[in-house]
Amino acid sequence: MDLTPKQIVAELDRYIVGQDAAKKAVAVAIRNRWRRQQLPEDLRKAITPKNIIMIGPTGVGKTEIARQLAQLVGAPLVKVEATKYTEVGYVGRDVESMIRDLTEASIGLIKQQQRQAVEAKAKERVTERLLDLLVPTPKVSFEAEETEESEEKKDEVSRRQRTRDKMKAKLEAGDLEEKMVELNIEQRAVPVQIFSNMGMESMDVDLQNMFEKIMPKGNQSRQVPIREARKILTEMEIEGLIDRAVVTEKAIELAENQGIVFIDELDKVCGPSSGHGPDVSRQGVQRDLLPVVEGTTVNTKYGTVKTDHILFIAAGAFHTSKPSDLMPELQGRFPIRVELTDLTRADFLRILTEPKHALTKQYAQLLATEGVQVEFTQDGVETLADMAFDVNRSAQNIGARRLHTILERVVEDISFEGPDMVEKHVKIDGAYVRSKIGAILQKEDLSKFIL
Repeated sequence: MDLTPKQIVAELDRYIVGQDAAKKAVAVAIRNRWRRQQLPEDLRKAITPKNIIMIGPTGVGKTEIARQLAQLVGAPLVKVEATKYTEVGYVGRDVESMIRDLTEASIGLIKQQQRQAVEAKAKERVTERLLDLLVPTPKVSFEAEETEESEEKKDEVSRRQRTRDKMKAKLEAGDLEEKMVELNIEQRAVPVQIFSNMGMESMDVDLQNMFEKIMPKGNQSRQVPIREARKILTEMEIEGLIDRAVVTEKAIELAENQGIVFIDELDKVCGPSSGHGPDVSRQGVQRDLLPVVEGTTVNTKYGTVKTDHILFIAAGAFHTSKPSDLMPELQGRFPIRVELTDLTRADFLRILTEPKHALTKQYAQLLATEGVQVEFTQDGVETLADMAFDVNRSAQNIGARRLHTILERVVEDISFEGPDMVEKHVKIDGAYVRSKIGAILQKEDLSKFIL
């Protein structure tokens, strides 16, 4: 993906309001990956990605930027929380499991690409297999005398071919979708994953493959309509056409060169070390994280993955701590610091209307499935923005997520009564919004619990 930084920011602007500094930083990081691929091999190895720390309160767009970025550039992305990892020796997940998760995401992307490449060929094979089920091939008798029956055989083959051609035309026209056929479906017993989520993910790698080879393959005969048989056979043919070795090789290369690891809640594992309680593992998680970010080799069930050129984007609110509380070695591996700003009233207004999948559009489309036409007036949208901004100031600041809370209260009655409403057109203006949540806002103690 050779998008320029300006094009990347323009795409991100379609989904995320504001936060220009963060968008600019990630756009430059992605462009530098493309630049690195244009360099000679010896120089390419020496250039490492410049990892980023996003600093800002919850609900301002940190996670969404990483998610939309990965979808935009077609890169494997894994989002993890730093708080779920523990240092080696404690019960929990070790930090290397994030690279194993990234490899799985990369395998999924490559499989999807390979699937699209072989889908046309698979459909041709499926058509032939369906024709074989509809017009079975007669069993050949090897003892038959060819001299006497040669003409008769030719006629039989010709009749069978004409029948197949008629059936093929009916198949393509969709006339046989409900006709029942008998399928032999291979069913492989799926072994239970051993030691999963226990910090021992690497221990079940060889056991998993061993069990797959040992487990017997059972065939089950089922009577299914052709529309379902087509789906089942398509999946079987695609699996057969995809080369697993090629998928694994390409996936590891994609993960190593284009992979993005988003580490959320990094601020929860930094801070002054404590000699008691669970805080003793904070420094340990940082120590274990350091070699992964710095560049190491991680064993996965698909082979070894080098982390030297994986882009790490960390994020955290850093309310009670600051990036300088991280280990100095880890700080040096995140050279780019970006601060995301609190959302203003104008930002809330834009979030409700501007993005491609704005909240007001989502609610309107959801209720339209019931035949209810919901219209958000400009006055209503401004009132929603005002209330979200005021509640965030008076109670805990949860950013754009406050809009979900308030909008749910506003449309709650419409959602409940929607299927039975006689008047299918609802206008949500300022007066309507105030009538639904105005009383709650006046009682400050109550608003803290409800909004």
